[in-house]
Amino acid sequence: MAEARASLDLTHVIYDASSDTSFVLALLTLSPILLMPAYAVLAVQTRELTIINMWAGQLLSEGLNLVLKHAIKQERPAGNNLHLNGYGFPSSHSQYMGFFATFLICHLYYRHRFASTGSPLVDQLWRLFVYTALIAWAVIVAYSRLHLLYHTPHQVYWGFGIGVGLGLLQYIVTELLPIQRPHSTFGKARAAVLTNPISTWLEIRDGWAVWPDGGREAEWKRWQTEFVDERARLLGKRSD
Repeated sequence: MAEARASLDLTHVIYDASSDTSFVLALLTLSPILLMPAYAVLAVQTRELTIINMWAGQLLSEGLNLVLKHAIKQERPAGNNLHLNGYGFPSSHSQYMGFFATFLICHLYYRHRFASTGSPLVDQLWRLFVYTALIAWAVIVAYSRLHLLYHTPHQVYWGFGIGVGLGLLQYIVTELLPIQRPHSTFGKARAAVLTNPISTWLEIRDGWAVWPDGGREAEWKRWQTEFVDERARLLGKRSD
C-alpha cells in the first residue's frame, strides 16, 4: 500500500527561483512563523502582561482565521499549479501581520517612551521611522502572499483588514481602557489579572504602569551599578 505523503505548508514556501525579489519575499513571508517563538521567549523572559496579552490576542486571531476559512471555504487562486492545502479566505499571514503591526504601534504610541536623544526632532523622527518600518514589514508580508500566488487580492485585503481590526480592538479593550479608566470594569479586570495569586507566583508584571519605557532603563542602571561594584571587588581581590 502506497504511503500518503503531503507537504507541511507551515514552512514550505514555493517561489520563482529565477527572481531575487521572489526569494526575498519567500523569506519575509515566514515572518509569522518566526514571530511565534519570539513571543514565547519574551513572555517567559520578561513576564510582561502586555507581551503575554499581545501573544494571546495573536493566537485568538489565528483561531478566528481558521474558523472563517472552514466556514467560508473559499479556494486559493485557480491555475497557480502549486497544489496548496487548505482554504484561502482570509489570508492568515496577512491577518497575522495586520494584528501584529496594529497592536504594537498602538502600544508604542500610547504607552511606550523611547530613550531621548536630547533632540525633540530626532526623537520624533526615530518614532516615525519605527512606525513606518512596522507598517512596511506588515504590508510587504501581505504583498508576498499575492506575489507568491498563495492568495487572491480579495483574500489578502480581507485578511489584513481583519487583523488590523482585531489588533485595534484587543489593544483598546485590554490595554488602553484599563489604563485610562482604572476604576472601570476593564481596569478592575486588568488589576485582578496582575494581583491574583497565580500571577504573583509567576511574577507577571506591567512594567509600563511604573516606567515609561517598561523598566528597560531602570534595569540597565541597576545592572551597571552592580557590574561596576562587582568589577571593583574582583580587582580589589587581585591587588591583595
